[in-house]
Amino acid sequence: MKRQCVKVPKKKGEPVRRVLLELDLLDNSMKIGSDETFLYLPLFREPAPHELEALSEEAELSDFDFTPQEKKPTPEDLLGFSPSYEIIGDIALLEDPELEQETASRIADALLKTQPNVKTVLRPLTPVIGEFRVREFEVVAGEPRTETVHKEYGCRYKVDLARAYFTPRLSTERSRILSMVREGDTIVDMFAGVGPYSVLLAKSKKPARVIAIDKNPDAVRYLRENITLNSVKNIEAIEGDAREEALRFAGTADHVIMNLPHNACEFLDSAVLLTKPGGIIHYYGITPEDDLFEGSIKLIREAAERVGREIEVLEKRTVRSYAPHQYNICIEVRVI
Repeated sequence: MKRQCVKVPKKKGEPVRRVLLELDLLDNSMKIGSDETFLYLPLFREPAPHELEALSEEAELSDFDFTPQEKKPTPEDLLGFSPSYEIIGDIALLEDPELEQETASRIADALLKTQPNVKTVLRPLTPVIGEFRVREFEVVAGEPRTETVHKEYGCRYKVDLARAYFTPRLSTERSRILSMVREGDTIVDMFAGVGPYSVLLAKSKKPARVIAIDKNPDAVRYLRENITLNSVKNIEAIEGDAREEALRFAGTADHVIMNLPHNACEFLDSAVLLTKPGGIIHYYGITPEDDLFEGSIKLIREAAERVGREIEVLEKRTVRSYAPHQYNICIEVRVI
């Protein structure tokens, strides 16, 4: 089966294999290929530029005809249907809060049997609620905990899901924003949580400074742990209200990240205040399908006009479906 891969001399194979595992790039459904000189390591997906930089200088992208590994049973095989879940670290999070207990237990049992990395299965008892954006959970099966370490793009994030919000579903967004950051930029992450944007950006060594703000003391505690865990130095972690902190850092940001999709509109004046001339605001919102972008663009433009500034819309994106007829969107504007 022809697949994209990393071709590397055999003597460099094991270090590169470990890096690919760390980056969640290695496709373990295929047997690693070889010839007299090289190993061929199968990939899940196209590596991002910063991921390629983490590999050996002797590694290169190639193609190879791989042999599939013997197929292991999947949750679908055991259940007869495809359960809806996401995996955060070694925790599987069931996504349907309406599941009956018996069905949830069946799904949890199937996940523990077929996913060796899953140690705990949770289901949410509430939606994301409150000022600190947290949920209550029930442990359906496995180890009785809500804390885990999640790996993404070579970074590790320690998080307690009951104390701070985290989703792996924005990993592509985080990598995309990284591609827009230039060396020496200043980043302000207004709602940083445990640091998935801030740590990735800082670890790339592109920005001169990352200012990571969050009001949730538990999130900031984990953010500080994750700064240490990932050995990054150019982050300032701040427990505080983004409105108040904006006064301290006015006019300094090349990029302002507003990942608070239900309430970001309430902080637009502060985001404009933070942004230097020519800087970019990355605005996330939850919007209805009949007004995906224009209503939000109007709010951003009005916030800029209140202080005599203008905006240039750079990008409008639908990130993911959030609920029936509602979408998580991203709008990027340059503030002039």
